[in-house]
Order: sequence, then C-alpha cells, then structure tokens
Amino acid sequence: MATVELRFSALPEHVRTARLVAAAVARRAGVDEAVLDEVRLAVGEACTRAVGLHMSNGVGTPVRVALIEDEKKFSIEVGDDAPGNSGALVPGARDEIPEPAGEDDEDESEMGLAVISGLVDDVEITTDDKGGTIRMSWPTTPAPALP
Repeated sequence: MATVELRFSALPEHVRTARLVAAAVARRAGVDEAVLDEVRLAVGEACTRAVGLHMSNGVGTPVRVALIEDEKKFSIEVGDDAPGNSGALVPGARDEIPEPAGEDDEDESEMGLAVISGLVDDVEITTDDKGGTIRMSWPTTPAPALP
C-alpha cells in the first residue's frame, strides 16, 4: 500500500494543487480515466471545505490530504482541525467556484458535502471535537503485467 501525504496552509490557492496531485496519483493507481474528473472535483470540494473551516475557526494548522493506493481501490482522506466542523465557511473560501448570492455559509458547507456524496459512491464523513475527516474511495484497475 503506497501513500502520498500532503499538508498545506489553509489558503484557497492551495486547493488547486491538491486537486492536481490527487488526479496524478489516482491515474498512477489505476483509477479509470473517465472518473478522474470526479476525483478532482471531489478533492476540490473536500479541500475547499477544510480550508473554509480552518479560516472561519481561526485554525492555524495545515489541511491534511492522504492519497492511498491499495490493491483494489484508491482512497483519499481530507482532514481538518476545526472543532466539531460546526463553523460556517468564510465567504470567498471556495477555490474557483462562484458562491451563490444570498446563500448562508453553513448551507454552502452542506452543499459541498452533497456534491461530494453525489460524485463518490464510497464516502465516509466523520467529525469530533478535534476536527473532521472526509474519506473517499474509487475502484482501480490493475496495471497489465509486463512480459
């Protein structure tokens, strides 16, 4: 099992980098090309949510992303240190995604979770008083054996 770990400052401009790295590792792990856009979008939503929670709650620790290659699946875990994940997102925290006018920030956070759930069949969201983790996974196709 190979794992790539990213840690980045809770700034919206770093979400794009996390998306690009996740897509590259997913491709290498054997995730179907047709699903890579879903991987990028889901990682973007999860990281954007984590960045917003850190900004809104004044959390100075980095956002954590683990990209895990397994024999039959590729998993991504996005972790934040926002206590209870109950804080509203800071307006403008979403990376390259326009905010709907008049929407409540907490509703936006829930919308991000709904988008992730719509993109990923295997998703688990956990929270506690130390932060939260969004775990997502996709099936992989084993690389053909070399002769």
